[in-house]
Formats: sequence, structure tokens, C-alpha cells
Amino acid sequence: MRTLYALGPLNLLRVGLYHLGLKTRLHPVLKIRSDCPKGPFFRAPCTALPKDAVARCSWQKNHALYFGIQRDSTLEPPDWHANPFQPDARTSVEKCWWQIPDFDPETGDIKSIWEASRFDWLLAMSERVALGERTELTRLNHWLQDWTWQNPPYLGANWKCGQEASIRVIHLALTARILGQVSQPEPGLLALIRMHLTRIAPTIKYAIGQANNHGTSEAAALFTGGSWLAAAGDSQGQRWQAMGRRWMENRASILIAADGTFSQYSVNYHRVMLDTFSFAECWRQALALPGFSQQFSDRLSAATDWLEQMTDSKTGDTPNIGANDGAQIISLTDTGYRDFRPSVQLASVLFRRSAAYHANGSWDQPLIWLGLEKPKTIAPTLQSITLNDGGLHILRCGQAVAYLRYPRFRFRPSQADALHCDLWVGGQNIARDAGTFSYNSTNEDLAYFNGTGAHNTIEFDGRDQMPRLGRFLFGPWLKTQKVQFVADEHGHVTAAAAYRDGTGAWHHRKLRLEAERLVCVDEISGFSKRAILRWRLMPGIWQFDGNVLINGRWRLQVTSDVSPLLISLTQGEESRYYLQKTSLPVLEAEINCPSTLTTQIHF
Repeated sequence: MRTLYALGPLNLLRVGLYHLGLKTRLHPVLKIRSDCPKGPFFRAPCTALPKDAVARCSWQKNHALYFGIQRDSTLEPPDWHANPFQPDARTSVEKCWWQIPDFDPETGDIKSIWEASRFDWLLAMSERVALGERTELTRLNHWLQDWTWQNPPYLGANWKCGQEASIRVIHLALTARILGQVSQPEPGLLALIRMHLTRIAPTIKYAIGQANNHGTSEAAALFTGGSWLAAAGDSQGQRWQAMGRRWMENRASILIAADGTFSQYSVNYHRVMLDTFSFAECWRQALALPGFSQQFSDRLSAATDWLEQMTDSKTGDTPNIGANDGAQIISLTDTGYRDFRPSVQLASVLFRRSAAYHANGSWDQPLIWLGLEKPKTIAPTLQSITLNDGGLHILRCGQAVAYLRYPRFRFRPSQADALHCDLWVGGQNIARDAGTFSYNSTNEDLAYFNGTGAHNTIEFDGRDQMPRLGRFLFGPWLKTQKVQFVADEHGHVTAAAAYRDGTGAWHHRKLRLEAERLVCVDEISGFSKRAILRWRLMPGIWQFDGNVLINGRWRLQVTSDVSPLLISLTQGEESRYYLQKTSLPVLEAEINCPSTLTTQIHF
């Protein structure tokens, strides 16, 4: 009951009314109708080529992208209802979308079916069209027409989720920007936009009730598509535009904290939200629409700061913290799914009016394609910081960065990762998070990747820090005690936090980061039988030399103020890309009584 109250009575009401409306078949969304649009949807561009623009290589023969991973493909449209990761698994296109279950073992992870229908291929093809590959224009229109024929409104899995429809709207609008066809779109394209907004608008309150990026995506799609239709003289467009603007302002003020933390406590979902709002702002500027509120701009500026803090400037990679479903909204470069710099640079120019990265590089491609000028002003150098609204210490010293997650939950947590520590040195992720793997997997995988054992923290008595109440819900939510903000103390940086779980187990963690060493001190008590400290390490040849674990320049040692302390090197798993998992070494230190454990990692 405490967890339900924390989710918010109004949100529960919104979600409950949605499901009740579907069950009773009284929901307005079940009454919508639309004709199937006919192409062509895009024509050859007549605008000047963007200077220094580089087209993506993906979505050509033998180069499809699913969740950021390259897969074989043909030049023909894919099977829009097939699971490419599970042979012979398909969903039915004859069923209405609301009759298709979210989790069906026969079809596998429904996100695998949705992936090609997010239209990432549209962006790659449109870039090549803009740079003169006219044969790609024929293929682009052919794929779009095939999609509309194979996904009649509103049948099949690809109409099931309003957010999926919203991502398609954003990608269609982004393609129009790339090809210079915003002001004079093809009639078939506007009909395709209208068909999607007709699906999104009736269920927007369900998206809002989830308090996550469903609401931000759907609001941005309504604003973008609605303003586009309104400019073309469609009377319904003005209503959708106003609805989208209102919910965008609402979501920014509620879901983004003053320090930039997003409600999902996830690095990748933060990028999804930020990319979505970045494109909406680009669109607003292109159509010369009234600006968003100052609070909206302030929250998006803070959200940009947050993502820059998480992004390694050398590689573009980030800690794999929080849920990670492989989503990427604005993909205008071949830099790779795990390179967050293009998103940081775009958001920084739009919301901070400064460049996050001074040097020219692939991270500038979104600016080039969207016709934005790179500012001469450079964002300030990153410093150690505590982002207390979302529960995150970031310690910086020399080439090293340490991240410490602590529970500060205004919204539902998706992983039991309290006091998880991520360590980066010179762009290498030495101690790391496991990731997510899949939302529709075995019970063992779901329990592992979201559970406490998949993080660099303490596991008490073989259980998660919070009991699991559902596939995406933990409770009761932990509360932090004894937070010590980041402090720079003459050559080293410190920070600390603690919590007591629902059974009385206590964990206090303090980090001290130096230029060549991380010291982590864990004080634990209140458990029954055993506590296990885990350090999930980057892949490599790790070997013990006495009680010190060594891998080249990296040295890790765990000691305790009491004995016995049982130390072992085991194998764990990580998922850096959705539906992909690999093994990695995990150091485990087990103790059966209250103690103070000290970990030193030298680099």
C-alpha cells in the first residue's frame, strides 16, 4: 500500500481507467478509424546540401541495426510483424492492437517486433537521399508504403503502444527537416501523421500516468505533428498542438528535477527524454512557434548538465545505470549506440546555448543536419558534484571518475541498485553495472539483471534490497540516511550515503577518490546470515597474487576488520546492448557478521 501511494493516486487512476476502458470496450481509442495513406511520402530535395554533413552507412544491404547491434538484412522491407531474434515468431496483423498481449512467450520480446517500425532506417535513407543518392528515395518511399500496407490502422502489434507511434511521428518529421519538406509536405505524409496522432491522442493520459518517457514522447509527437497539420490548414492539428505543448510543459516540470535528474533514474532513458525534447525545440524554432516557458528551458538545461556529467568525453560511453532497452531517438551519425556525445552536444546548443565539445567531430552531425550553428561559447569544465534530487554522487580526480548511486526515489525505481559504484579511469569502465538484457525474458534473467546481485554493492542474506512486487516494480522504496555531499579535500574527493532496508539491514558506504586509487569503505550490520560485497569488473585476465586481484595496471584488494572474510572470483553477466549478454569477472567478498569492509582499487 505504501508503494501504491508513492506511485501517486492520480497516476493510478489514469492507468486504471485506461485498462478499465479497454476491458469494457468503452475507451474512445477503440472507436478511432483512419484510411490507409498512399505515397509518395517524400520527394527529391531541392534545398542546398548541408555543408560537412555525413550520411549514415546503416540500413543498407547486410547492415540493419536492431538495438544498436548490426544484423544482416536485404534491400527489401523487413517483415514488420516478425521477431528477428526468435525464428518463426510473429504477431498477428489481423488482431486489433489492444487484443495483443504485452508479454507472449510465443512471440518473444515485443520490443523486437517494434524495433524496425520505429523508422530508424528512415533517417539513414533520408541522409543518403539528401547527399544525392536518388535510388534511396525510391527505396525510402517503398518501405514506407509497405509499412502502411502491412500495418493497417489500427491492427497488429505496431499500433499497440502510443509511444511507438510517437517515435514514428518524430522520425517522419525529422526526415522532412533533413529533406527540406517541412513547409510543403506531400499529402500522403500529412495523412500518415494524422493517422498516428489519431492513435496517440486518446491514450495520452495513460502515458502521463506512467510518469516516464511515454508521456514525454507522446506529448512531443502531438506538439510536432499537431503544429505541422495546423500549418497545413487541418483544424484538428491546432487542438493536438495545444495538447502536446501543455503536456510537454507539465512533464518537464514534474519528471525532471531541479538538478536535472529524470524520473526513470536511467542514463539511456534520460537520453530518450532529452533527444525528444531537443527535437521538439528544433521543430518549434523551424516553424517560428512561441517559445516554451522559462521553467521548461531551465529543466532541460539541467537535464543536459546531468547527461554530460554521465558521458565520458573520450569515448561517449556512459555508466550502464538504470533500465536500458536499446532505445535511441535522434540517430544521425554512425558513432554507435553507446556514444552519447551527439545527444549532449545537440541539447547543449539548444538549451544552454553553448557547445559541450569544442573540437569538431561526429558529435556535431545533428547540428549540421538540423541547420544549427555551433556556438563559440564552451560549457564549463566538469567538476565533482552531488545531484541530491536523484541520489547521485559524482567524484572526479585526475583521469578517474566514480559514480555512487543512493536511493532518493520520487518515482518508482526499476533496479535494486542502492549504493552501486561505477568506476571509470581514462575512459575505461573498470567497475560496472550489469544493464538490463530484456523485459521479456526468463524469470532468472529478470531477477538477475534488475536485482542487487548485478550491481557493485552489498547483498544481504541472498535477497534484493527491496522486495519485487511486479515485473517493473519494487517496494517499499528505500530511503537514504547520512548523505555526505561531494567534498574536495586537497588532492582527493569524498562522498558518502547510507540506507536501512525493510528488514533492518544497514549499509553505509563512503568513497575516497584519489588520482591513482579508489578507496571504498562499507559499514554493514543488521543482517541475519551473510552479506556479499560484489565488484563487477571489466573483462580481462584477472588473477590473484596473494589476496590482491590483479589485471595489468589494475589492482583490487578487499579487507575486513573481522574474520573470516571469504573472497572469490566468479563469473557474472552484463548486457551493454539490449538482448545481448556477455560474461565478465566478479569479485565476491562474503562475511557472516557486522563488519567494516575496505576496498582499494589502484590504477
